[in-house]
Amino acid sequence: MSTPAASSIRVTQMLLPPVPHDPAGRDLLARFYRALGDPTRLALLAFCAEEERTGNECVAHAGLSQGRVSAHLGCLVSCGLLELRRAGRFAHYQVTDPRVADLVRLGASMVAEHAAGVAACARVASAP
Repeated sequence: MSTPAASSIRVTQMLLPPVPHDPAGRDLLARFYRALGDPTRLALLAFCAEEERTGNECVAHAGLSQGRVSAHLGCLVSCGLLELRRAGRFAHYQVTDPRVADLVRLGASMVAEHAAGVAACARVASAP
């Protein structure tokens, strides 16, 4: 017979995805989160999750120079979070996996619940 505490631990383990045990796996997971750790990249991901967007639309949405937006889009494409489709001289961007939008929504929900703590955290710097 299992105890309530043991049942609780098993349920928690089923809900939480495993963090890799090996250093290389943890580094890869941390790199994934760093790709999401920039306000401009988050805004571009959310924008491209709505529908496919052109590079020009992304530049207008971000309000930054074409070169800066291109660098952010390039990061998201190389990390596999956005897909690039070329049509003539135009580049089109689209989120590759619907879980990306879910992840951004989940993060926003968690920040809403813990905003004061996140804002006060001196160990995590604000974006420049």
